[in-house]
Amino acid sequence: MSRAGVHRAEEGAGKAGRHHAEGGDASRAVVYAALDLGTNNCRLLMARPSCDGFRVVDAFSRIVRLGEGVSSTRRLADDAISRTIEALKICSHKMAHRGVKRARLIATEACRAAENREEFMGRVEQETGLRLEIIDRETEAALAAAGCAALADPKAESVVLFDIGGGSTEVVWLDAARQGRRSIRKRIRSWLSLPVGVVNLSERHGGRDVNADSYQRMVDEVKDHLVSFAASLPKTGEPRDFHLLGTSGTVTTLAGVHLGLPRYDRRAVDGIWMSSDQVSTIVSRLLAMNYSERVASACIGVERADLVLSGCAIFDAIRHMFPSDRVRVADRGLREGILMQLMVEDGVWHDRAVGAT
Repeated sequence: MSRAGVHRAEEGAGKAGRHHAEGGDASRAVVYAALDLGTNNCRLLMARPSCDGFRVVDAFSRIVRLGEGVSSTRRLADDAISRTIEALKICSHKMAHRGVKRARLIATEACRAAENREEFMGRVEQETGLRLEIIDRETEAALAAAGCAALADPKAESVVLFDIGGGSTEVVWLDAARQGRRSIRKRIRSWLSLPVGVVNLSERHGGRDVNADSYQRMVDEVKDHLVSFAASLPKTGEPRDFHLLGTSGTVTTLAGVHLGLPRYDRRAVDGIWMSSDQVSTIVSRLLAMNYSERVASACIGVERADLVLSGCAIFDAIRHMFPSDRVRVADRGLREGILMQLMVEDGVWHDRAVGAT
C-alpha cells in the first residue's frame, strides 16, 4: 500500500482524546464521516462514537493535486478536476456502504483560491452526490487544532501547532490546557494562515531538483510570512515550557524516515516526539538525495518525492521562528476535528470541552 493508501479500519484513531460517549448502543451505532478535500489530498474518515473517543470504521486517502497550477492560473485544471471527482466517487460509495448518517465535507485552499470553484462544486454534486463546503482559514485552523491538541504536552505552558497543507499552512498558538475544561477555540490565543503550501511553493521554486540555494529561498519566503506573527507572541520561556506540534504529510513523512520504517505505519508515527537535532538530521539526509532516491524511499514514494522538500522548507522556517528542542508528530488533524465537532453537537459525549467551537 502506498503512503497515501487506506488507513486500517477499526484502528481506534480517536482514543487519544479520552472523550466519553453517552446515549447507549443506539448513539454509538451511528456512523459519522469527515471529508477533507485539500490542495493536494482527498481524505475521508468514518467513525462511530465509543466509550473512549471514537472508533474508525473506514478511511480513504488519495493524492489528487486538485490545486495544481491554481497559484498561477486561478483556476482548477480539467485534469485535476477529473482526478478529484474519481476520488470523490470512491468516497461517496464508501459513505453509502457504511450507512453514514452525519457528515461534514469540506474543501480548503485550492477551492478558496479558484475562480471556477462554483462550477467544480456543481459537478461534484451532480456526479457524486456530495455537497462540498468551502471553509475559511480560521475554521480550518480551529478544526486542525481540535483534531490533534490532545497530543500537546499537558505540562507545556504553550504550544505552536502547525498544519502544512498543499496550498496554505495554518499556524496556531495554543495556551495551556490546565486552566479548566475549555474548548479549543478558547485555547487559541492567536493564529495565522500562510498562503504557502507544499504544492504552490514547489511550483515556484522547483520540487524535483532542489539544491541548498533553492531550498534556502523557500525557507526565506516562508519566514517572511511569519515575521509579524512571531513578533506578536510572547517569549516561550524555558524549552520544556514550550514545544511544536506538527500535523501534516511533511512531519509524518519525516517521522517515518527517522524511524526507518519499511513502509509507512500510522500507528508507529502518531504521537512520537522528535528532537530538533533529529529533525535537522533527516532534513539534511533528504536534501542530499536526488529525486530518484526520494522516490525509492519507502515513506516518501513517487507521490511525495517532488513535494517533501518544500514541506521541509516550511517546517524549517517554523522551527527558525519558534525555536524548540522538541516537536510532537500528529497523524491526525482536520478530519478528526470534524468528527469530534459533529459528535459534540449531537451530545454523544459528556466532555464538551473537546469541541472545536
